[in-house]
Amino acid sequence: VMEATKEYDDRHLILALSYGGRSELADACRKVAEEVAAGTLSPEAIDEDTVAEHLYLPDVPDPEVMIRTSGEQRISNFLLWQLSYAEFIFVPEAWPEFREENFARALEEFARRNRRFGDVG
Repeated sequence: VMEATKEYDDRHLILALSYGGRSELADACRKVAEEVAAGTLSPEAIDEDTVAEHLYLPDVPDPEVMIRTSGEQRISNFLLWQLSYAEFIFVPEAWPEFREENFARALEEFARRNRRFGDVG
């Protein structure tokens, strides 16, 4: 696999094992609080970027699309901060049954979306 994908410099596979979005946010808040307590960060300087910089993978871009399998319509404590502007696509197939054609249909649906990033206009 490493040899076959060596040219994919701009692609990454990230596995979220034993991961929880609430824990990630709590850890980020703790790190920010430690910097404030140490005097290296003022409370007035805390903004969205500050929080994002203290998440587990601050250099990884936020997902553009979240494909939720098995018909569930919830995020289940997954990437609570990062999914704020992601497009959600819900599919009835469970993960073990999710195939390339399901993925292609999800991407086609995503391509039809008008991404507004919170803008109502």
